[in-house]
Amino acid sequence: MIVIERVGPAATVQDLGRPGWFHSGVGASGAADRGALRLANRLVGNPEGCAGIEVLLGGLTLRAETSLLLAVTGAPAPATLDGTPVGHASVLHLSPGRRLRLATTRTGLRSYIGVRGGIDVPPVLGSRSYDTLSGIGPPPLRDGGTLPIGPPPREWPIIEQAPLPGPDGTLEIHALPGPRDDWFTDPAALFTGHWSVSADTDRVGARLDRADGPALRRKSSGELATEGMALGSVQVPPSGQPVIFLADHPITGGYPVIAVVNDADIDRVAQARPGQRIRFRRAAGTG
Repeated sequence: MIVIERVGPAATVQDLGRPGWFHSGVGASGAADRGALRLANRLVGNPEGCAGIEVLLGGLTLRAETSLLLAVTGAPAPATLDGTPVGHASVLHLSPGRRLRLATTRTGLRSYIGVRGGIDVPPVLGSRSYDTLSGIGPPPLRDGGTLPIGPPPREWPIIEQAPLPGPDGTLEIHALPGPRDDWFTDPAALFTGHWSVSADTDRVGARLDRADGPALRRKSSGELATEGMALGSVQVPPSGQPVIFLADHPITGGYPVIAVVNDADIDRVAQARPGQRIRFRRAAGTG
């Protein structure tokens, strides 16, 4: 059992999502940075899809009620174990009563805590993820709450620490043009100059401001009929500020999608903080 003594800005339980429910109007949700959750689970010997804790900007404090093996990945929030600094993306042992504290992360947005055995809250539609758009799944963590831990797997961790990512800079994001790029006077403008992540970013999507380069302009003021929206869709509302859809995105929408981000780059967008610069690159083979 884990006791959440302090949540910080926000924290939720997330696994790799609940695909297969679009016909019922339910999106997949799941960890915004799927690679970070997978790594946390591998470090503690879990299957990659086990549920962990997604922590926004750090600030979380938890206490072990039983002996725990855990790892913190994703955004490198400075971590301490009973006041002693511990390494990021390393395997940590907490005996009963010990506390793990995450300070505010200086880079990235979301840290992930993987616990051996996984967070064992009841699944909803086959997933333990909380969807912030629909409210489906276990509620967000709160101060004083508890989390049950599942039975440990047979496998044991084979590494004690994973390599850390390099320093932040301009994110090079690869995207496939279309399917509605013909709605814009100059769709190539998306791939020209730089964008920056606005303060209006969450698990639903990252809205972008133009840092330099030409604006995105529509050919007309009309709207599309509602159509399906994929993870990574770059939707452009009338303001001309593109939104890259993330884990909790709506499954339909009426604004034109000028491009779709490569799946391999979506985790990197999920870690981009407000003010982070982004440059779009055409995906290989698209001209």
